[in-house]
Amino acid sequence: MIKQGINDWQFKQQRDSIWRKAQVPGTVHTDLLEHNLINDPFFGEEEKNVQWVDKVDWVYKSTFNVDSELASQTCIDLIFNGLDTYATVYLNNQLILSSDNMFRTYKVNVKDWINIGENQLIIHFESPINHDVMRVVSGGINYPADNDDSETGGLGDKKLSIFARKAPYHYGWDWGPRLVTSGIWKPVELVGYSDIHFDDIYIKQEQLSNEKADLVLEIELVAIKEMTGECVLQYGEQTEIKQVELKEGHNKVTLPFTVVNPKLWWSRGLGTPHRYDVKVAFRKDNETLLSDALKHGIRTVELVRDDDQYGKSFYLKLNGEPVFCKGANHIPNDSFVTRVTKSRYEHEIKSAVSANMNMLRVWGGGIYEDDIFYDLCDEHGILVWQDFMFACTMYPGDEPFLNNVEQEAVDQVKRLRQYASVVLWCGNNEIDAAWAEFVETGGWGWKQKYDALTREKLWADYQALFHDILDRVTKQYVPNEPYWPSSPLADLTRDANQHALGVKGAGDVHYWDVWHGKQPFEAYNENVGRFMSEYGFQSFPAIETVETFTTPDDYAIGSDVMLHHQKNGAGNQLIKTYMEKYLPESKDFTSFLYMSQVLQAQGIKNAIESHRRHKPYCMGTLYWQMNDCWPVASWSSMDYFGRWKALHYQAKESFRDIMLSIEEKDGQVNVYAISDVLNDVDVDIRVSVYSLDGELLYEEVSAFIIKANASQGVKNYIIDRLIGEYDKSQVVLVTELIKENQSIDQKRHYFIPTQALSLPLAKVSVARDKETFIITTDQFAKDIYLTTDCLGYFSANYFDLLPGEEKVVTFTKRDKNNEHLIDVQAVSMVDMIKI
Repeated sequence: MIKQGINDWQFKQQRDSIWRKAQVPGTVHTDLLEHNLINDPFFGEEEKNVQWVDKVDWVYKSTFNVDSELASQTCIDLIFNGLDTYATVYLNNQLILSSDNMFRTYKVNVKDWINIGENQLIIHFESPINHDVMRVVSGGINYPADNDDSETGGLGDKKLSIFARKAPYHYGWDWGPRLVTSGIWKPVELVGYSDIHFDDIYIKQEQLSNEKADLVLEIELVAIKEMTGECVLQYGEQTEIKQVELKEGHNKVTLPFTVVNPKLWWSRGLGTPHRYDVKVAFRKDNETLLSDALKHGIRTVELVRDDDQYGKSFYLKLNGEPVFCKGANHIPNDSFVTRVTKSRYEHEIKSAVSANMNMLRVWGGGIYEDDIFYDLCDEHGILVWQDFMFACTMYPGDEPFLNNVEQEAVDQVKRLRQYASVVLWCGNNEIDAAWAEFVETGGWGWKQKYDALTREKLWADYQALFHDILDRVTKQYVPNEPYWPSSPLADLTRDANQHALGVKGAGDVHYWDVWHGKQPFEAYNENVGRFMSEYGFQSFPAIETVETFTTPDDYAIGSDVMLHHQKNGAGNQLIKTYMEKYLPESKDFTSFLYMSQVLQAQGIKNAIESHRRHKPYCMGTLYWQMNDCWPVASWSSMDYFGRWKALHYQAKESFRDIMLSIEEKDGQVNVYAISDVLNDVDVDIRVSVYSLDGELLYEEVSAFIIKANASQGVKNYIIDRLIGEYDKSQVVLVTELIKENQSIDQKRHYFIPTQALSLPLAKVSVARDKETFIITTDQFAKDIYLTTDCLGYFSANYFDLLPGEEKVVTFTKRDKNNEHLIDVQAVSMVDMIKI
């Protein structure tokens, strides 16, 4: 087999005569940006000035040479791993392909049109807007795509994102810009062969026990002619060989084998994510004609939905063990995904691991992620909830659309099923609850926009797509893995009990009464479902990030530029309203950014820890959202440049595998010990009350056994008895878990809101000890914020200190080759407020 990449691309607007160098993989926008033909769409309000790009056609071409060895191969496939989106492809003036799906892989045998020597490949990309704009009129339905920012796109109320099988977020979202791309977003390559070629390699799991794993190697291969030979499997240290006879054309070969005493793939926190090295080869007459290598993790996964006294459970079992899933929702890391490097993916996954996460949900309004994303999740034990790319609207149900989606699903499921980390397949984001077919007054008000016949058609189309096609594809290609039609969903009952309207005792929940519903943070404690797959609260990025998209003249939350980088219409007012309730007033623009992050962290701490205290009733908590696709005010815990916000540091504390959580309720505080590990742990629990001056007022230490994989109440105190005559505003409750004289968790609780705390003018000091930094304060300091001019993250940040305490932190650099000696600065909340 011979492979050759197609490189040296040029591009132009279709009616232009000037060709310019293009970067492939890439997009039209990034190529225009490279040639200074547009300004940075992320800066200021420049997004508005590039809306013309999606309304013209673009052409890419490459002139490449093919040598006689490749040209002589019996079959020569031209493979397009990703074309975005409406493209017609010509090879040496011969039309060879018309594509209409960003998420599909297209393969064409071009043997008859390839020349020895020079060849020319030309790809015409039709404007996705021009292609689809008349479909609203011709189809008679303007679909309810609420997040499609058609107004910025100059389209009025015409929502076009539903027609194109491309990333929905390209058309805008309430955290992202409208940048509707075109281009060659994945590599193009020639593959020639004259004997055989692997189309697919899959290791299917039949049975698993502690003693053995029964597996089946399934190989799809194409043979140019009939032949006999042997398939050779090297799986770890063992080798299996099967004699095969291949017919001309497509063949499927199966090779059952057994691994004795298998090493299992576990998620982070439960065990080692072991992966076996695998090599598959086809050999004829002792000559290896073809080989491929991969890694494989052995594991079982089950979505458990058992009836119980509350409704119906919703949790995952990994290798027979219940898993409390903790993590976040993932969106694409850039509006132009071809700019996302391996190092950016590594930073995201390592940030998830460092924050004690074990799951990321690949949300359905973005893309099926790059292989490196899933490989890193495999390597680090991060479970993946994988949405299909459908979100927040109804979709067409005509035969060409459904056929297109089915092939997309086949391509993506076959690509992603090799990854042990992918444990749940989900049809779409929020559509079932938004439409709410069986509750007339439920949902987002979509149904009422249409007449009875249209409503019937839209629901029938929905069922064809999410209850038939995607269900059938997953059952066929990943029969041992769960499929969930929509998130959120209570149950698939085909009546009013189906929809996840509000918090129910079944299915998964998107809880947005805090934020959109303007409920207080305390509402998180009372609104807990079986699996909390979305909830969130916004904050602004740090000043260093704001500096990349604006100038000091616009350093005001209400400036045009700052409003442009706040895509949720009510966002700024909501942040201000919640801030007035919980935090002191900030003194200036930079302080407001800081305070918004502290506010976000406080709110989501309430949510996460309430969900975990309710284990095993609740078995999952995934906040919205992990990351950003551009610099913006959003719900993310890590901004576009990978800077950790206060929330990410708080998530690290609230996701600890063994932790304490404090709940104040009805005049008392309840202390919980929560464990996600699979064994009991002997610890000491220290409960202390300190004055904010650092004086120890009360302390008790007791031995305790924290039960495996459970949440349990360990201490209860009536507040008035605990603090006696001391003023609630002048004391703090400190709880700590100690194992073998080492602190494994510490949680603090104040008896009044942060807003009411008296914050003295603390002087926070930083001392260096080789690679560590020792933080101290002369007075009580709230939410100490450490900064440095180097990209990376601290082991802890936004923490509180009493006088006499010290905090030892380390810093992880993103660039391991950076030997720059960093300088760490520290401020606290008192430095940020009006006095």
